[in-house]
Amino acid sequence: MKIAITDACIFIDLYELKLTNHLFSLELDIHTSLDVFNELYPHQQDVLSAFHSVGKLTIHNISAEDRINMQKQDYPKSLSENDKTVLFLAKKIDAMVLSSDKVVRNCAKKKCIEYHGMLWIFDRLTECGSLSLLDAAAKLKILIQTNIVYQNNTELIMEMEKRLKNWKI
Repeated sequence: MKIAITDACIFIDLYELKLTNHLFSLELDIHTSLDVFNELYPHQQDVLSAFHSVGKLTIHNISAEDRINMQKQDYPKSLSENDKTVLFLAKKIDAMVLSSDKVVRNCAKKKCIEYHGMLWIFDRLTECGSLSLLDAAAKLKILIQTNIVYQNNTELIMEMEKRLKNWKI
């Protein structure tokens, strides 16, 4: 099973779309850092804690030694400390990164780390049947309306429109 390190923006988007449980239905071993977990609101943490308690979410506590090694890495200045933990862990345990953050994704690409975002998650959810095409289209429309990240990127808009067209069966 492929390991996926998830950042806060993915957890937040999934929580807002009421799709958190769907993420854990995928054939992925979901991980995150304690730093990312602590970045979330308590009600979001409560949902993830339930998955952690049954072994479906691994939360890594970065050791002092790993933090020193992390600080030695070449990360963009615009990257948050929490996002650095995601990239550091991905490299350390050979995992892919799940993030919608452009800086995180660009850094993952530069470091030759596999990365994917919300559209990839939607694709996997529809492929495995965890989310119907009509539900996926409705949830994607909500994501577009509520998250500015999905409103101003021409390439991303084209990808979303392609999916919306295909999902309206």
